[in-house]
Amino acid sequence: MSVDQLSVSLSKEQAYALVDAVAERDELALTASAHENEETGEWVFEATCDSPPDVEAFNALAREVLGGEVSFTVEAIDPEINWVAKSLEGLAPVIAGGFYVYGSHSTEDVPEGLTPMRIEAAQAFGTGHHETTTGCLEAIEMVLRKRTPSRMIDVGTGTGVLAIALAKRVDAKILATDIDPIAVTTTIENARDNGVGAQIDTIEATGLDHAEIQARAPYDLVVANILAGPLTELAPGMGEITQASGKAILSGILNTQADGVIAAYQAAGFTLVDHLKRKDWTTLILQKR
Repeated sequence: MSVDQLSVSLSKEQAYALVDAVAERDELALTASAHENEETGEWVFEATCDSPPDVEAFNALAREVLGGEVSFTVEAIDPEINWVAKSLEGLAPVIAGGFYVYGSHSTEDVPEGLTPMRIEAAQAFGTGHHETTTGCLEAIEMVLRKRTPSRMIDVGTGTGVLAIALAKRVDAKILATDIDPIAVTTTIENARDNGVGAQIDTIEATGLDHAEIQARAPYDLVVANILAGPLTELAPGMGEITQASGKAILSGILNTQADGVIAAYQAAGFTLVDHLKRKDWTTLILQKR
């Protein structure tokens, strides 16, 4: 199979916004990622596509998401190389919510007093570097200061970073779900590598109708770092699986989309507890009435 890499230099916020937009268009790319060029300091958006990529479709999406024209570069690549993982190998450790998130390439000592999580670059979203993930880690710390949940679910787990964070802090089972089988496999591997494999159960599931999700409900803590559109669609189901006084931590939401998501969850029986903003991105903490 012939594979091409489509790339463009952008700001960090633009690169991640384009990654999120491409994630909603499965036909455009096999994978999409954003990373910092160590030599120039520029942020780069990269997409791995079947050859030839639909450059005009990418241009139209960039105009819609970024509000202007960009100049994509297309280069033939070796399909045997995991280019997403390769582009993420140089990322520095992240500190958020009392957690220290790092990759195996990191040679730094874990600072005293922080909870370490080793999350490897992989073909799944969530290395801890995006503002949505750091916002969720901070929100988890805020919630756990006030209560210790016993029934938890991570919807759209990606690499499993949020499920692992919960398992590191709470001695209870966490159900981690994702629509992508690669994400499920990645979560299993990362949970095992972090010594919490026995605490995290993973399933491939679209939405919240899966029998395992329903059987374990109601949950006293739901976390979901996906996108505003799917979060809004899931609001009624989230209301059904969350117990009274249970908390929900939601992210993957642009600041401009926050009011719409909040309204959807208020209609589903939630009250807004806190609204964290990290650059262009929002993380919400809500409580079921």
